Amino acid sequence: MDRTETKGVSRRALLKGTAAVGAAAVGSGVIGAPMIWAQNIKDVTLRQFGTGVSNLNEVAEKVKEDLGFTLQMTALDSDSVTQRAATQPKSFDIADIEYWICKKVWGAGNLQAMDVSRIENYDKIVGIFKSGKLTPESTIAQGTAPHSVGFVPEPGARAFADEQTNWMTLIPTIYNADTLGIRPDLIGRPINNWSELLNPEFKGKASILDISAIGIMDMAMVCESMGEIQYGDKGNMTQEEIDKTIAIFIEAKRAGQFRAFWKSFDESVNLMASGEVVIQSMWSPAITAVKSKGIPCVYQPLEEGYRSWGGGLGLSANLSGLELDAAYEYINWYLSGWVGGFLMRQGYYSAVPETSKLFMSENEWGYWFEGKEATEVITNPQGSPMAQVGEVRDGGSFEERMGRVACWNAVMDENKYMVRKWNEFIAA
Repeated sequence: MDRTETKGVSRRALLKGTAAVGAAAVGSGVIGAPMIWAQNIKDVTLRQFGTGVSNLNEVAEKVKEDLGFTLQMTALDSDSVTQRAATQPKSFDIADIEYWICKKVWGAGNLQAMDVSRIENYDKIVGIFKSGKLTPESTIAQGTAPHSVGFVPEPGARAFADEQTNWMTLIPTIYNADTLGIRPDLIGRPINNWSELLNPEFKGKASILDISAIGIMDMAMVCESMGEIQYGDKGNMTQEEIDKTIAIFIEAKRAGQFRAFWKSFDESVNLMASGEVVIQSMWSPAITAVKSKGIPCVYQPLEEGYRSWGGGLGLSANLSGLELDAAYEYINWYLSGWVGGFLMRQGYYSAVPETSKLFMSENEWGYWFEGKEATEVITNPQGSPMAQVGEVRDGGSFEERMGRVACWNAVMDENKYMVRKWNEFIAA
């Protein structure tokens, strides 16, 4: 039995058990680690908040079943997540946030650095989150790449480390390669470029998301595709680049290009499913939701590549003792495969793909991860059909999709200026 297996079994058995006399070593799984004293783990409640992408009731229910304690989840939009992490440190135990949000909130000191020696599957986490590279030959994309804000030199440090250390800001969990969603039945022709979002052909039937840090990146992909702007770094624009970008979209808005602007994927689902919008910024679960209604919807691979994002679990600086040990146990459980399989059935990727494979059928793994044709009907986590026999995933395999990331969601040096200009766009 290897070190990881021994550690996982002993801690999980302890956490699932009721009160024991005396204490047992848990935490890092080594002598001198934190101790969980005689106490019923059922008394523990951990409060988690994040976006609706991954704060799912099914996960909370499975935590209760597998680990015995209660996970209270609150789903918010990205701006509200940022504000809460930065200003309300006593209102949560676990922050389920994106890496660009981490760049905004880490300096507040409300999150604690996490010891990677306590993460059982750390060695199996994909390279994107550790070195920034999917493969040794990969080019690191523009924007706030997760690894660049993923480590600190030591506990208490407010500045990020330039390389891997023993202390992570977030333990990565979920990520994807985002693109435009389209209604192929209503468009009736191939869509190959980001510039199509502003094609007058779709006047009044286009949409972009109203989250400035993400929306500006979609705008940049469009403007570059149009040949209007060549950015030095889309993820860190100059004021001049921001001005040009916003001006192009204000002009399109005033011309009636956009039907609406959305903040949650529920809104984007309704816009697309109703046919009010035929091309828009979209997230993977929104595509899943539209398709599960029996409505054609494609996450369209585009020539310029993908805008990517990644998220992870951060721990409140106020978390300690039994609750801190339970939080580490939760994170280890999260990376052990069940959640990964659940999320991958919605089109996301797990930070530890190989454990997710254990909770997926060969057909599911082949379709979602390897880009193979479905040999049986593919369903979402709730059992609704997603793809028929013979269909392949939009964009192909994991390597094909994550290997074509052009930029990551980002926080720019000129963030305050960008937000001001974004608000001008929304108000125009």
